[in-house]
Amino acid sequence: MSAQLTRLPPAMVFSDLDGTLLDHHTYAFDSALPAIEQLSKHAIPVIPTTSKTMSEVQKLMADIGIDGPFIFENGAGIAIPVDYLPNKPLETALESAFFVMSFAPPRQQWQDLLTSLASSYADEFESFSTMTLSRIAELTGLNEEDAKLAADRKFGEPVKWLSTPSRQNAFIQTLIEHGAEPLIGGRFIHISTACNKGKAMQWLVQEIEQQFHQTGITSVALGDGNNDVDMLELADIAVRIPSPVNHRPQLKRTHNLFDPVGFGPIGWAEAIEQILSMLTNEVN
Repeated sequence: MSAQLTRLPPAMVFSDLDGTLLDHHTYAFDSALPAIEQLSKHAIPVIPTTSKTMSEVQKLMADIGIDGPFIFENGAGIAIPVDYLPNKPLETALESAFFVMSFAPPRQQWQDLLTSLASSYADEFESFSTMTLSRIAELTGLNEEDAKLAADRKFGEPVKWLSTPSRQNAFIQTLIEHGAEPLIGGRFIHISTACNKGKAMQWLVQEIEQQFHQTGITSVALGDGNNDVDMLELADIAVRIPSPVNHRPQLKRTHNLFDPVGFGPIGWAEAIEQILSMLTNEVN
């Protein structure tokens, strides 16, 4: 698919990556490729919408064979190729070959905060910005090449807690008092403000409609985790991909909601086939 829009797309597919377009265990995506090809034939772009970094997403998109915009770091940023839209979107910054829209403070703000807290919590935490690549690889299970991409963050700062749960609670409270909205994940505490995949999705749809002076893009969101709930609730069509390790995200909506049977890219392709059939019938 060309990385340049020449007309308003009929739909846009906003997809989480890990556990959704990528298999939870193997990160394979082969099962989704025929569905991606069908989307391409209908001029429907696939927009990765993920917690991964900008660098990680660029590599994955090249591997999968898709291009265009993407949403990264849980909605903190949107990267739009400079030749994708007729005009530069307002309030975006030029970074390499992308216009980047930011919805969160820069990473440096949280690095400075952690530096100021280091003496109060001596030897109780370590952050990505202070770790070696081999240490990040050890903690994440990534190889060093991929660990380097994961460390290349623009907005948040992951922290590994090394002390007791009670001290962690005190640390979290201190972060909140300094304006952070930390998220406790499986491996790390993610220091940032609360970001929203749904808000980023809506912004991109509205920007494209505005630039083409038309409305009517159907937003399709696919995800398997709780950080996908915002975009699943806000999209015109939502797909909850089943996970081998977690329950499907709980949603308030019941309309235009698909629950495929297959895990990861198998369920992804199953749902996209159904949705394409529905959208094609609506057009006809």
